Amino acid sequence: MTKELVINTTSHETRISLLESGHIAELYIERNREMGIVGNIYRGRVIRVLPGMQAAFVDIGLEKAAFLYVADVLDEMEAVEHYVEVGHRHDQHSEETSEERPPLPPIEELLQEGQEIMVQVAKEPLGTKGARITSHISLPGRNLVYMPTVDHVGISRRIENEEERDRLKHLVDVMRPAGTGFIVRTVAESRDGEELKADMDYLVNLWEKISEHSEDKGAPCLIHSDLDVTSKVLRDILTEDVSRVIVDNPVEFDKIGSFLDTFMPGHNFQVDLYKGSEPIFDSFGLEVEIARALGRKVWLKSGGYIIIEQTEALTAVDVNTGRFVGKHNLEDTILKTNLEAVKEVAFQLRLRNIGGLIIIDFIDMEKEAHREKVHGSLEEVLKNDKSKTNILKISELGLVEMTRKRVRESIGRTLCEACPYCDGKGYVKSRTTTVYEIFRELQREMGPAPGYRMTLLVHPDIASLLYDDERLGIEELEKKFEKQITITARQSFHLEQFEIIVG
Repeated sequence: MTKELVINTTSHETRISLLESGHIAELYIERNREMGIVGNIYRGRVIRVLPGMQAAFVDIGLEKAAFLYVADVLDEMEAVEHYVEVGHRHDQHSEETSEERPPLPPIEELLQEGQEIMVQVAKEPLGTKGARITSHISLPGRNLVYMPTVDHVGISRRIENEEERDRLKHLVDVMRPAGTGFIVRTVAESRDGEELKADMDYLVNLWEKISEHSEDKGAPCLIHSDLDVTSKVLRDILTEDVSRVIVDNPVEFDKIGSFLDTFMPGHNFQVDLYKGSEPIFDSFGLEVEIARALGRKVWLKSGGYIIIEQTEALTAVDVNTGRFVGKHNLEDTILKTNLEAVKEVAFQLRLRNIGGLIIIDFIDMEKEAHREKVHGSLEEVLKNDKSKTNILKISELGLVEMTRKRVRESIGRTLCEACPYCDGKGYVKSRTTTVYEIFRELQREMGPAPGYRMTLLVHPDIASLLYDDERLGIEELEKKFEKQITITARQSFHLEQFEIIVG
């Protein structure tokens, strides 16, 4: 499978697409007005401690207070798990978490209101929620992640060879400063001690500068900004299996060259400057794929389709046979549709960056063997996903519950906003429902209202309905309360909006 990184940079926005076999697999977007904050380090002030939730709100200088769980204050192994690149099977457990952990003390014993603490953003603000933060600072490098507050050496689970794991652990263990921790990343496999030491020295020096800088600052304030999106993607995604990087901006092209010389010396990655007259994303056919990723319905090649619905609490994925009628029998048709949907669902979760709780409603399968085949296929395709996933067994109703680690907003919520007309509901009251609501409100108002005339201001579509199909209702109210009702259309009104003026 060939991989390429396509980078589109303008004065206001940077978009990076990871292509796999010519198709977009992941999309990263950063806008200058909305810079990402994951990885940023702040000096914050505790503004509220919540014993009932074992959490605290911390002011770090953002619009919304950040959220700090008790485990993010003390639990070192929780911090390690957060940064180890993990597998995907629901029954896997790390060696770091196999031992019984002692219970954590209450958060009210650890934090007090007004206390200043150094924290790092672990998750972007999502929807109505503030940023998720941790007091366990981590500084990612090319080969290592430095954790100055954790005394531990961890190895990415994607490095499966036991001899290689032992070699890397020994190398890092003898070189690390006492009392500090490192996670060896997947890309460090087969690296020699010299490369690891260079990465380690850079991260240790960076932490010393951050510590010195923090002493001169009062809360709330930003102490350290993580890399921009281009540098972050190059650091975390660029590996030997990426055949080339192509960028359309000369300044960004030079910056990438400098970054690779500094952080990845000795690696000969192919970096090309795009000089075509057509916009780079159009040239690679990516705009069409991005537009498709914003749609609710995604068609499958067989004629089936999936529906993706995102809510605040979870994402629901519904699989349907659509136009696909199969060739042999119903069970085979259902199995083929579900297996095709598995690949598309995994692809869409990565592309859209959907995280949190996900419910997949596969078409009901009567045979246990078919359910197991679909479940196994889902586990297999998710192995290419760098985000941690947890998959439960498929139920008799064809439902699969799974979670996917969420760090930043989904593509849909990054590129879209709630409809100003329906306020994000996706629907409005029908015209008939609104008319009958108006009748009830008129009945409340007309009884005690003085005078004999009332003016009703409504949307033009509602006015038309009141003049025609629902005219009888207006006449009945006029006769019952002996008052005249004048209907006036207002183009600026919302379909559900109306106003009653007496006199």
